[in-house]
Amino acid sequence: MCTVVVRWSVGRPPQILALRDELTTRDFDDPGTWWPEFPDVVGGRDRIAGGTWCASRISTGATALVVNRPLKQDADAGAPSRGVLPLLAVAHGAEWLDHLDLGGMASFALLLATPQRVTTWDFDGRELRTTEHPEGTSMLTSGGPENRKAETFLRAFEESAYPDGWRRLVQDGPPRDDPAALVVRHERDGQVFATVFGELIDARPGRLRLEYSRQPWVGEPWQTLEVGEAPLARNGDRTGADTTSWSDPTRPARSR
Repeated sequence: MCTVVVRWSVGRPPQILALRDELTTRDFDDPGTWWPEFPDVVGGRDRIAGGTWCASRISTGATALVVNRPLKQDADAGAPSRGVLPLLAVAHGAEWLDHLDLGGMASFALLLATPQRVTTWDFDGRELRTTEHPEGTSMLTSGGPENRKAETFLRAFEESAYPDGWRRLVQDGPPRDDPAALVVRHERDGQVFATVFGELIDARPGRLRLEYSRQPWVGEPWQTLEVGEAPLARNGDRTGADTTSWSDPTRPARSR
């Protein structure tokens, strides 16, 4: 995950946009209930390491997202993968640290959003720093302030309606070879690192709605996945979308 936008106020479900940038050759699965040990957790699954960049827990409405940091790019041999962090965060909340040894891990920023609070943990490979975010709209990016994404786009997100206004910002142009772009495509030494997934997340206790696309910059309807006792009410100038809905959180997620 490389860009996260969160809008929240106390007692209201956070509104989240998540854009994942990755090597285009790295396979992954669309959001589903992929982890038997976390039966009510939904997220996309990385096929190489088995973890995720973004996870939401149906029962609590918590969502956690991880972005890489450049300070320590490679983990030590035997250290946990960063893909386990969102799973632990939605399962255990702020106590996720009690279930993991950070020693040797690559650097990261982990964000946990709930109706009560939004918290980020930044790990530089040696020390962990915790930040409690105030109410409002904020952006988290893998490059931090130096990639200028927040400088370029934060005001536009603050002024735009969720979710359709945020989606239009993502669809404002094709992927660019620019670290400040929302959707990117960088080609180096025969490898392509690009935006490979985008999702809009509305999570609240007992109900979850995801809208997602593997080409989020394209002006076509995103797929929709709903989990919970009843479909979520949705505001905004909705266009048609492919939708899957069910009420049993232990069933594998499906999309058409």
